[in-house]
Amino acid sequence: MKIFAIGDLHLPGGDDKAMDVFGAHWADHFTRIAADWRARVTPRDVVLVPGDISWAMDLAGALPDLLAIGALPGRKVLLRGNHDYWWSSLTQVRAALPAGMYALQNDALLLDGRVFCGTRGWVCPGDPPQSEEDARIYRREVLRLDLSLRAAARVAPGVAPVALMHFPPCNDKGEPSGFTALLEAYGAAALVYGHLHGAGLKHAAPAVWAGIPFYQVSCDGLGFVLREVEIA
Repeated sequence: MKIFAIGDLHLPGGDDKAMDVFGAHWADHFTRIAADWRARVTPRDVVLVPGDISWAMDLAGALPDLLAIGALPGRKVLLRGNHDYWWSSLTQVRAALPAGMYALQNDALLLDGRVFCGTRGWVCPGDPPQSEEDARIYRREVLRLDLSLRAAARVAPGVAPVALMHFPPCNDKGEPSGFTALLEAYGAAALVYGHLHGAGLKHAAPAVWAGIPFYQVSCDGLGFVLREVEIA
């Protein structure tokens, strides 16, 4: 089993929302992603998709996008991003997913001896601008990551978890956060995250943190191909 990751697909959600308004490099981006996906992923492989999956505002609108992802090879593990407004009830999301597609939300999933867990995350202290609401959401998301990592330890004792977040786990200065502290404490095997685009990619987290590989996998930052997640 190989593990791949790609985030921030920003599929149209039932509308004709062309992503090339954000730059010509986005033209036909999902066609290019899908071609690479089919060429490299086998049915037993896992593809991690850490958020910002569809622009849809409700689950019905997101369903064509979910089915398009579901038609691609491999098993898919989805996480909610800050633009996934269609993702409301986890029970309803899971019921709508095609076979071989899984939704993570503050919990853990065991596939072929590898355990996956995660939460959305939020802007970290030291990332301007900061509001009290940002601080509140950050504290909540740190607690949710703790819940996720605890769940992974229950589901697969002794197995180093692969964590997913949508937001980076630290601020743009690369300073420690509650997220990085938890990833260290639980001995994460790797972290994948997205959220950053364009000039924002220069604020990616360090590639390795306390021996843990951090993978920034926003699709535009990857050139619209999948990134293989290598775990020692």
